[in-house]
Amino acid sequence: MKRVPLCRLDELPEGGSRGFDPMGQGQDTIFIVRRQGLHAWRNACPHWNGAPMAWRKDGYLSGDGTRIVCYAHGAQFDIETGICLLGPCVGQSLTPVMVHLINGEIHLALDNSRETTS
Repeated sequence: MKRVPLCRLDELPEGGSRGFDPMGQGQDTIFIVRRQGLHAWRNACPHWNGAPMAWRKDGYLSGDGTRIVCYAHGAQFDIETGICLLGPCVGQSLTPVMVHLINGEIHLALDNSRETTS
């Protein structure tokens, strides 16, 4: 399986989020939240397919850090499941992406399933 290195784990603090452009497209296409594990998602709100989620670079979380927020639509998502809990797409879900933790480095796995490993 092909993997793309994203960053070292210690570059993403517990409770933080960070966007990545692993294919060099000029914008962050995925983001990861580190909260009791790694939760990786496609940077696209399901309410409007392809709409980026962050209001600023790496700004994917609510002020208290308990939910992912789409700042274009106000939708709020559960960090662990990606399910929309509040907003115009209630019940819809973010698209998960697979990441691996290898020797302290986070890698994107280039396939369609979601898994985190140590």
